Amino acid sequence: MTTPFIPLVSRREMLRRTALGFGSIGLAGAMQSAGLLGTASAATNDVSGLHFAPRAKRVIYLFMNGGPSHVDTFDPKPALKDHEGEIPDSNGRKKKGGYVPSPFAFSPQGNSGVVMSELFPHLASRADDLCVIRSMHTDVPNHEPGLLLMHSGNQQPIRPSMGSWISYGLGTENDNLPAFVVLAPRRPVIGPFLWSNSFLPGAHQGMAVDTNDLSVDKLVTNLRHPSLARDQQRQQLDLLKQLNQLHLAGRPQDAALEAQIQAMETAYQMQSEAAEAFDISREPESLREAYGKTVFGQQCLLARRLCEHGVRYVQVYYLSKDNNQPWDTHTNNDEGHRKLCKDADQATAALLTDLKQRGLLDDTLVVWGGEFGRTPYAELKEGAKPGRDHHHTGFTVFLAGGGVKGGLMYGSTDELGMHAVENRVHVHDLHATILHLLGIDHERLTYHYSGRNFRLTDVHGRVVKEIIA
Repeated sequence: MTTPFIPLVSRREMLRRTALGFGSIGLAGAMQSAGLLGTASAATNDVSGLHFAPRAKRVIYLFMNGGPSHVDTFDPKPALKDHEGEIPDSNGRKKKGGYVPSPFAFSPQGNSGVVMSELFPHLASRADDLCVIRSMHTDVPNHEPGLLLMHSGNQQPIRPSMGSWISYGLGTENDNLPAFVVLAPRRPVIGPFLWSNSFLPGAHQGMAVDTNDLSVDKLVTNLRHPSLARDQQRQQLDLLKQLNQLHLAGRPQDAALEAQIQAMETAYQMQSEAAEAFDISREPESLREAYGKTVFGQQCLLARRLCEHGVRYVQVYYLSKDNNQPWDTHTNNDEGHRKLCKDADQATAALLTDLKQRGLLDDTLVVWGGEFGRTPYAELKEGAKPGRDHHHTGFTVFLAGGGVKGGLMYGSTDELGMHAVENRVHVHDLHATILHLLGIDHERLTYHYSGRNFRLTDVHGRVVKEIIA
């Protein structure tokens, strides 16, 4: 019996998307998933569907949950010593703690002279690969809206995450794996909203992987069917797909049903490849040691493996089993950063070195940072060593690989690290630049929903062309 072809996208929907929405890229991704454009490699290697030639093919975002202190890591402020103890005035309201200098020594590293603190001895060897943006700023100093804004460009949990937008726009390089994978040992603040597809098709939601147990059968459950062979599973899935498509024929606008059909197919395809892609035990012990035998270190190694296997966007969260925002150092900031940076430094440097040695850094964009920074003045709590509070008007992130200029320090905060003042970069600008490096015009990556076109950068954003190589 021959099953009639039933389109996953209706004719009306196709015309609407190509006329009003992202069109050439979004439609190409949908048609590729439906098997109408040949193999994934043929589609993704052809840049004719992109807005311009990409510098990067994939992204690894290393997210430091809680917000690292810029004045203790990449933005030295010697003037804090001269003003130590002075109470800053903000909109007529005095802060409780005075300015406090960093106890860490800063020095230029590499041929380029990128300045970083002593907390990053491993990253110092990769200084010439780093593009350090010292002039980041965002809209709010609170974790929940700050996290949402950094992930989705909106303070409310109603918009697709950047990973979902990139998945929607570019698809995956490997049909046997999802385009967007999230690695974390627990849920961060806000949780699944940070990798939500929202109103984008369900196939573009991030696949969350619990990294507490790095055994491959724990990372990805049900990799092997308990009783059926592969050919039997294929027959079963084909029958189920036929039944679902018959059901879908009368419901061509049912996005949830479309997503469910696609999810079952992806799950089946993953059985043949996930067992290898997610198995870090295949790596030499010396390399696993180089990354560090911490959860974050092994997540970074896993991220590299996933990118090698065609995953488009990997979000790596710095979390611990008992803390969902470790970098939130309201107390004992100095000791906290010593411990946190030791782990993050080794793992991040190992990732950059590994990518470079494999020839992957040129087209893999690595992003490192949190939802905001920390105050240049102290936060005081009775019975505890001084900490630093949330700080959103000036902080630091860095990028590496993927078409950015290495060995660059871009932008600056004022002499006390309070506010971004030179070459200011908003979160929307960062998003626009990441999309640009992937070959996407952020103003044209849109999706029509609820009567209007939406995009990651909303009505904002400029590409920071000065950091592009």
